Amino acid sequence: MQRTLSISALVVMSLPLAGCGHAPNIDVLGSFFPVWMLCVAIAIPLAFAVRVGLIRSKLESEVGPLALFYPFTVILFSSLLWLIFFG
Repeated sequence: MQRTLSISALVVMSLPLAGCGHAPNIDVLGSFFPVWMLCVAIAIPLAFAVRVGLIRSKLESEVGPLALFYPFTVILFSSLLWLIFFG
């Protein structure tokens, strides 16, 4: 019984390691570049475009705390970009 329990525990603890089979990198001029950095680099200008759109439509004052809104917008865009192109 204890052997079965320890094997079961080992299997359950090793399940999170299944995601480590493939590193999320792309080849840029012979150098591997982390994909998350590319997604963040694209997400920052997208969040800036959202800010410009909100300012032009006079809706920036309607969103919540700006110190939280724009970083979360960057996180949202970078996550969506990663899921669309590399997920």
